Amino acid sequence: MQKIIDNYLNWEILKEAFPEVLAGFWVTVQASLAVIVIGLVTGLALAVLRCLRNRVIDGVITTFIEIFRTLPQLVVLIFVYFGLPYLGITLSPFLATVFGLSAVLSAFAAEIFWASIVAVPKGQWEAATALAFKPWRTLAFIILPQAVRLALPLVTNRSIAITKGTALGVAVSMQETLGSAQSIMSIKANPSPLTLAAFFYLLFFIPLVAFSRYVERRFSH
Repeated sequence: MQKIIDNYLNWEILKEAFPEVLAGFWVTVQASLAVIVIGLVTGLALAVLRCLRNRVIDGVITTFIEIFRTLPQLVVLIFVYFGLPYLGITLSPFLATVFGLSAVLSAFAAEIFWASIVAVPKGQWEAATALAFKPWRTLAFIILPQAVRLALPLVTNRSIAITKGTALGVAVSMQETLGSAQSIMSIKANPSPLTLAAFFYLLFFIPLVAFSRYVERRFSH
């Protein structure tokens, strides 16, 4: 038991690591919130564009969705950070992580939102047409509110799953929670900072999971 405490709950090392891991935690929070906002807004926009029923637009969006739903998140981050500079686009580790994970989330969100739009009964469109509603007005005020309600439980769960990938930002030198903990661990030759990092991850993600369950119960009927 004492060995476990010395290696994973070393109080002196935890105190020394706390400021740096806390700073990394705030980076994790900022990156996660940015990924959720950008990913969901972009995903909804892509789903709305598919309503145009334009073959070219639909083909481009479908290709984007399939690529980013298929590729592992780590591969996406490495390509964004190390590959884009060859095209003259250089991003900081933070922006590379945010944009990479946002692309992944937007792909999943676009598919979920689109399925939800399609799931709304056609009678809703027909009723709106009978009331002389224009197509885009029907979509904005009648179809989308229902579709978003249907999609919320799924996009909430997917958002949590993908934002956990901010820990992969360490692969592109982003000093988030895990990266900060690993730096101190390598200096102190003690894994206690990882315990602190795990605590911070639980502190952030447990409320998100609880919110996800609430959304599922609230909008599942």
